[in-house]
Amino acid sequence: MADIFAAYAVENDEKNVRSTHECESERLHLYTSVRTEKQRLVVSGLDRHIPDLCAPATYLSVKHKQDTTVLRLIAVDFTEWLSQSASNIKDTDKTWSSRVFRPIYYLYVACFLSLTKWWPYGTNVYDHDWDALIILDACRVDALREVSEEYDFVSVDETINSVGSTSFEWMNHTFDTDYREEIERTAYVSGNGYTDRVLGHGGETGHAAMPFGPSEYDVVDPEDFAYLEELWRAEFDNSSEWMIDGNAGSWVHPKYTTDRAIEAGRERSSDRLLVHYMYPHDPFPLADSDDLVRPFDSLRSRDVTRAEAYREYLDHLRLVLDEVERLLENLNAEDVVITADHGEAFGEYGFYRHVIGCPLPCMREVPWVKTTAEDTGMYDPEAPEPESETDSVDVESRLENLGYL
Repeated sequence: MADIFAAYAVENDEKNVRSTHECESERLHLYTSVRTEKQRLVVSGLDRHIPDLCAPATYLSVKHKQDTTVLRLIAVDFTEWLSQSASNIKDTDKTWSSRVFRPIYYLYVACFLSLTKWWPYGTNVYDHDWDALIILDACRVDALREVSEEYDFVSVDETINSVGSTSFEWMNHTFDTDYREEIERTAYVSGNGYTDRVLGHGGETGHAAMPFGPSEYDVVDPEDFAYLEELWRAEFDNSSEWMIDGNAGSWVHPKYTTDRAIEAGRERSSDRLLVHYMYPHDPFPLADSDDLVRPFDSLRSRDVTRAEAYREYLDHLRLVLDEVERLLENLNAEDVVITADHGEAFGEYGFYRHVIGCPLPCMREVPWVKTTAEDTGMYDPEAPEPESETDSVDVESRLENLGYL
């Protein structure tokens, strides 16, 4: 009897519901993350009963990939956009400007994504020469400049416009099949969970409904990389040295990324190494208060000040730069670039965090720091490999813990 693991989104006021459904010859373990946003449904196993089981939700397409069937719930749907827009306008917990702005913004996003699918905005990192590329998730240019004097290897003399203002938007364009030849020469060590949703699945289109726009992208498959290691699949006890035991929970320490990247650099024969750190992206486990662990809702509601939130952001930028320094001392790479997939908003023009399709410089402009790396051999990495297989229930919970859902 095969087990099918699934996750999908429905509209409901409750938080989380777990249920088990029996269906003829297979058991369906269905984890429903209840929220008002549309997400992708990934079902591992047989799919003969999928249309009936998914009746509560509308799906756009079914894609088969070996033993995995991917159903993309409609994020591009005019009727759903109208429904979400009406619900948003009626939400009296939000300000009137927010209630009106969101539907208009996603109309703009539909136009923006439609254009940029064919004429990408920004610079693809594969259009530049580098031996090692280090991604600092959600790193602002001004923030890196502010701490640059603390690190000899950081000099922010250049910037580029990113191809995305969110991680999945960046991956949709960066790992386009047009760059397959370069991607096949790349070892990718990533702490970013969107690799699970983008690679091999036609990209990611976001969670909120749009009236029109692209429903999928021409992205490569995971096996197209010379080597791919998805660090977010790792699971440790809270007491592990690879975890940060913070004020409001535990999160994987960036030194885990460092260790795995050093291992890949020494043991893999690929021409290029791409390392994706998750900081300074929130949550901020070292924060002194719960309001500052995930500060942007608190910042929007004015429970914390911008200065307080930004201070935590800078502290976690230093946390990851300390690890980047260790990586550069244990890696042989003549041309190294430190950059970001996107930036972060701290209230500019009413925006907080980062949102899809946003052209604001605080989200689109990213650093392009050139440096070098030389392996001193003074450090031996000890971090274990992440799990090779993770069921969809674990995927959803880990992505939510990382702040994606």
